[in-house]
Amino acid sequence: MHQKNNMGLPVIQKIPVMKRVSMSARQHWPNIVIVFITLSVITLLALHTKTHLVYEWRWERIPNYLFRWDETEQRWIANLLVEGLITTIRITLYASVVALLLGIILGLARTARPLLIRLFARTYLECLRNVPPIVIIFIFYFFLSEQVIAALELDQWAREIADQPDPWLWTLLFGDMRVFPALISGIIVLALFESAFIGEIIRAGIESIERGQHEAAHSLGLSRWDSLRFIILPQATKKVLPPLGNQFITLLKDSAIVSLISVQEVTYKTLELVASTRLIFEAWLTTAALFFVLCFGLSRLFRYLEGSSRQRSS
Repeated sequence: MHQKNNMGLPVIQKIPVMKRVSMSARQHWPNIVIVFITLSVITLLALHTKTHLVYEWRWERIPNYLFRWDETEQRWIANLLVEGLITTIRITLYASVVALLLGIILGLARTARPLLIRLFARTYLECLRNVPPIVIIFIFYFFLSEQVIAALELDQWAREIADQPDPWLWTLLFGDMRVFPALISGIIVLALFESAFIGEIIRAGIESIERGQHEAAHSLGLSRWDSLRFIILPQATKKVLPPLGNQFITLLKDSAIVSLISVQEVTYKTLELVASTRLIFEAWLTTAALFFVLCFGLSRLFRYLEGSSRQRSS
């Protein structure tokens, strides 16, 4: 029975602090058990590797391949792994922007009224979503990217910039301009491949909006474009943000595939490091850690943005 005050209203009883603490501890004990089991498994694997794997660990050499001391400039500069990591970040950023723009266009095309536009968009999406990414990479690289780069003479333009005394702005944006054509090829093929998945996310977000919203916009005299811009897309954005975040993280991990077309990202640099030093496990574990840091940071960022979006909507 609830207690009532003199006015006959129910009185909310406060839970004692110790009781709340004990309830919280009971709720979190499964997480503690999972962490303990995980650490135990990692420890057992490490001990098993140390006793059964005939390998000389040389972790002390890895920091030198992250940063090195330049005697000429008298400062620390990025070495192989960090150079590759920066290229990976560049590819991910540029490919994400291009893939998002193409995905929005494809998502709108999938919900367009003309049948021909819908068929074209669906054909593009189904072809790319049902073919392995490595096949897509080679097809677009040899049959599209190379043709576009040759037609626009980007390779000659990049060499001219690389021959300049100090092309610091271009170096900041694209890195070594001598490998600019390969970088652009990687960005194009990644953006085209990932845009198919983003297009389906945008399409699903638009179609998740209730039909009454479309009818309300039509009754107000808004055109289809205005209803999309002012009513449908703002609501759909909140729903597609979580899957878009996951897709961008997937794009970051898929960027390793472009090492097959000689794009010098972190995986390509790791292969060079392993071939020259035989630091097999150290190099690949370091690369895995770098990818984990980037992906985990992105997941936390998108979770923060999702929470902020919910707070604004509420």
